[in-house]
Amino acid sequence: MEWGKQYFYTATIINWYHILKNDAYKQVIIDLWKFQVKEERMIVYGFVIMPNHYHAIFSFLPPKQPWETMRDTHKFISWQIINDLEIKYPKAIDKLIVDKRDRKIQIWQRNSLPIHLYNREIAEQKLIYIHNNPLQNHWQLAEIPEEYQFSSAKFYLLENERKFDFLTHYLC
Repeated sequence: MEWGKQYFYTATIINWYHILKNDAYKQVIIDLWKFQVKEERMIVYGFVIMPNHYHAIFSFLPPKQPWETMRDTHKFISWQIINDLEIKYPKAIDKLIVDKRDRKIQIWQRNSLPIHLYNREIAEQKLIYIHNNPLQNHWQLAEIPEEYQFSSAKFYLLENERKFDFLTHYLC
């Protein structure tokens, strides 16, 4: 990944566990993105947070390398989720246990593959995919894209929507 270029990014929970079904964990992600934008580390153009993964369109700003920003982002989100699970849902931790040298619990699958969005057509295709994700038959989380609250669809489809004020239009 390079600074200033738009990327389609997918991050998946280990073993596809539906840990992000909890809205509080979705909010952790959104709050951290807001912070990263405010601190001028990244630009968020679009997103959807699903029960076991998220898709987003990002670009990254110096001085940190993009991979460092994503590493730190996922590390912080993991820490928040694990702390909450240990207190409120200790049995859920069992589904996240791994046998790794550097950790016993893991939230994110390794090796997310960012896709460079090198033109407007590809960016629009990915944005449509993101916004339609909750409508898929196997999810059925909404009937229309702007109905799903953990998505940037309203930002793009309803002119006066300002819920996610940290978003930047993908054409900017």
